[in-house]
Formats: sequence, structure tokens, C-alpha cells
Amino acid sequence: MSDTRLREEICRYGRSLFERGLTPGSSGNISLRLEDGGWLVTPTNASLGFLDPARISRLDAEGRLLSGDKPTKEIPLHTALYETRGSARAIVHLHSTHAVALTMLPEIDPRAALPPMTPYYLMRAGETALVPYFRPGDPAVADAIRGLAGRYSSVLLANHGPVVAGDSLEAAVFATEELEETAKLYLLLRNLNPRFLSPAQVADLVNTFDLDLPSHHEHDHDHD
Repeated sequence: MSDTRLREEICRYGRSLFERGLTPGSSGNISLRLEDGGWLVTPTNASLGFLDPARISRLDAEGRLLSGDKPTKEIPLHTALYETRGSARAIVHLHSTHAVALTMLPEIDPRAALPPMTPYYLMRAGETALVPYFRPGDPAVADAIRGLAGRYSSVLLANHGPVVAGDSLEAAVFATEELEETAKLYLLLRNLNPRFLSPAQVADLVNTFDLDLPSHHEHDHDHD
């Protein structure tokens, strides 16, 4: 896909996310990794609903700005996820309400922020890690994400929002939306003793769709 088409795709998905209230004001950012190792990334203080394709930041493989506006200050978290998720070609970071709310609940497991509630949550977002709070733009967040060693394609930043990688921008957007909807379901059903997917049902999904779930890697190691 041409540079022009990729820029237009970022703007189209950004506007869709913004217009549906999934990231308010100038929050949230999107990046795309290019064939030469560089990136296209949304600028700092830019609303995802009003992006200008010509002003999207173009970075080289070392993260130096080549053209466009100054990039988002969240570059460290994008960098860390690309470094550790070799298959990642796009990353979406939002401040979506229900996903942010989930990060503040005391019972959340950092290794699996959400239980296996629906098949499409597991199929699109996989399992989701929760990392502690860091100031926005703090380079230390990159170390926290590197500490996950690429096991997770979806990560929640405490009191901040989701960061989701995909093998295309469409995949990253769909996974982010699925994560937000699953967080909403969790909040709706919290303390109501809902039925989640059973271990056998999760295993069936893993085997049928060849899912890469961290918990199943752990089980594999248990039998080594």
C-alpha cells in the first residue's frame, strides 16, 4: 500500500474511533510500521477525529522525525511493543472509558486483566496484561512493556488506557474495540457471578484458531 493510502487509512480509522467516543479530545495515538523500518505516527496534541494526512509524523527506523508534525509523546510505548512483538505492524493506543475503568479495580490480575468472557475477545485481543501507572510519555513505560517479553499483543496502562498491536491497522483497531467492549461487559457483570468460558472451551478456541495465549504457553512449560 502506498504512503498516501497508509496516511489516509490512519485518518479514516482515527476518525471512526473518535466519532464513536472511544478516545476523547486529543487523546490516543496510532502508528504504522513501514517496510523500511520507519513509522507513520499521529502527531502530539492531535485529535484522532481531525487528522491531516500530510501532517502525520514520518519517522525513520531510529525514531528521528523526517517529515510532518512533532510525533506523539507516547513514542516509548510504541517502540517497546514493536521491539518485542515481531509480528506487529500497527499499534493503537486509546483512552477508552471502560478499559481505563477496568485498570482501577483492585481484583484485576496483571497477567490476565480480563477473564475469558467471549470467543472474539480471545480471538482478536488474546489475553491482556496490566502494567503499573506511569506518567504519560515516561520512558520507564517502555521497560515495563519490554518486561512482558512480547507475550501480549494487548496491554492496559493503569489509570491511562489500552495499547494494542496488530499485524495490520485494521486488526489493531478491531482488537482495541473488542478489548473495550469486553471491559464494558466485565463492568456490567461484576459481582453478578457470570459464566465465563470454561478451560475446555478456551482450549477449543486455541486449537481451532491457533491462538497465541500467554496462559497456554505457561501450561506448555508446566509439562516440559
